[in-house]
Amino acid sequence: MKECKSIAQQLKKKYHKTEEITNFKDMLYRSADIYRSRTAFKLKDEKGNIISIPYEQLKKDVISLGTSLIEKGFLNKRIAVIGKNSYQWCVSYLSASIVGIVVPIDKELHTDDVINFMNVSQTACILGDDKNLEQILAQIEKVENPDTVFVSFDKKEDKNSFSNLLLCGEESYEKGKKDFDNIIINPDELRILLFTSGTTGSAKGVCLSQRNICSNILSTYGIVKVKRSDLFFSILPLHHTYECTLGFLLPLYSGASIAHCEGLRYITKNLNEFHPSVILCVPLLLENVHKKIVKNMNQSLPEKYRKVEQNPFPDLPFFFKKIVRTKVKNTLGGRLRVFIVGAASANPEIVSDFKELNLPTLQGYGLTECSPLVAGNTDFFQKDDSAGLPIPNVEYKINSPNSEGIGEIIVKGPNVMLGYYEDEEKTKQTIIDGWFHTGDLGKIDENGYLYITGRCKSVIVTKNGKNIYPEEVEYYLNDNPLISESLVLGIHKDDDDETYINAQIYPNIEAITEYLKGSVPTKEELWKIVSDAVSSVNKKLPNYKHIKSFGIRDKEFEKTTTQKIKRYGNNMEIDKDS
Repeated sequence: MKECKSIAQQLKKKYHKTEEITNFKDMLYRSADIYRSRTAFKLKDEKGNIISIPYEQLKKDVISLGTSLIEKGFLNKRIAVIGKNSYQWCVSYLSASIVGIVVPIDKELHTDDVINFMNVSQTACILGDDKNLEQILAQIEKVENPDTVFVSFDKKEDKNSFSNLLLCGEESYEKGKKDFDNIIINPDELRILLFTSGTTGSAKGVCLSQRNICSNILSTYGIVKVKRSDLFFSILPLHHTYECTLGFLLPLYSGASIAHCEGLRYITKNLNEFHPSVILCVPLLLENVHKKIVKNMNQSLPEKYRKVEQNPFPDLPFFFKKIVRTKVKNTLGGRLRVFIVGAASANPEIVSDFKELNLPTLQGYGLTECSPLVAGNTDFFQKDDSAGLPIPNVEYKINSPNSEGIGEIIVKGPNVMLGYYEDEEKTKQTIIDGWFHTGDLGKIDENGYLYITGRCKSVIVTKNGKNIYPEEVEYYLNDNPLISESLVLGIHKDDDDETYINAQIYPNIEAITEYLKGSVPTKEELWKIVSDAVSSVNKKLPNYKHIKSFGIRDKEFEKTTTQKIKRYGNNMEIDKDS
């Protein structure tokens, strides 16, 4: 009898073919040679006209900037990059990571944190937007390296401006200064230094090699084919490994094109200008797109097909479905073929809804320390409620699973980081016998599909040893259209040592106003609506997981740049209305 193979084993026979690369310089030169005049980036000029940057121009610009950086003495030095997503950011990242060690920094951080990261990493040069550089220069006395060079993406008259360095580097290169061409990269040494600000607290320096990231590019291409005709619409911040590896470096390896979103309020406009085929996003963005689509359907369909606060699409007649699919696709630019979702778990119902609209939504699981992808849904196999299957050349397993099969996810593969920056003890605690201990809880089914159930540190343990994963309770709360966001915590009462579930809730006032037929809710009405929502969730949960108290927030929770709610700081202040 033929042995029945798991889906994870079947997947190994289906991988798309890849061409080996181990460093960014080889990747850049390879792509420029193969794709030459094909478009690498679509940009807007000063008049708002869309222009194309071909691969051979990208290579030339990276070499020119890199040549200038070498001439200024930055070979093998730490070079920071900060600013909004832009062509200048991408060129700077590639040049800096080939010439020295690139330090991508979150543009949304407080200036004190930016300066701290510059000092800790011993940054010798920082390239970025004027806005960010001016904030640092206003506190220049805190910058420990007095010789730090500031390179502006915006100022053109400055001798250290990005445009001037490109010009000078180009001239030097043409005169025979080929130092950049002669750089030999050790693919296994530190070349990318990232400071994470995860949802559980203080930032850590993550040390990545170019082999780490190149292996992840090849593994991702192996399960999700990128076409040369694809255009990636870059929305998420590029300093984050998720966007940088999958939304920037992967398309460049593949010969595809990239366009940068001009800002969240311009998404609809940009979609219709650039006509993307691939969008990387976080669940929050996907949910917002879904809400708009459902709302538009309910407004434009004949009355007999409309539904209150629900998706009417599944019950539409066949001929209507075809029309709706075309209309939805047109609102997203007309060419969109796939959403890739990461950074947190997506609602499986929303994933399923997009699939019905002929818009496959592939969610995955990753961490900065893994360059970032570990698991993903693929071109070949998808499961709406799962983070997917192991990517090529990467293994994962559950460490010390409990009776439900839930335990810490540990990972092994060429994508696993070198270690934490200047923290040998933390590295040894996290990477044990080659396995990276993620701090995330999950389980694996018989087919190899991974399910994320929570964070080790966020687990709430009751007095009688029951484990409650806040994300599960939050999922049910957030599924209610009258609730925008929630954060579930474990609290203790003054008179006993039992742990009780408290939910901090940010209501969706716009949806509640519609629910109340146009009237803004009073405080009493708001309390009643949220109370009913909490009661409804409790009915779906066992007693020990019941929400015992809740607070109503009047503003959104603080989030990381990938839109995950921070499980520390101001968010942890508990307001007990009930």
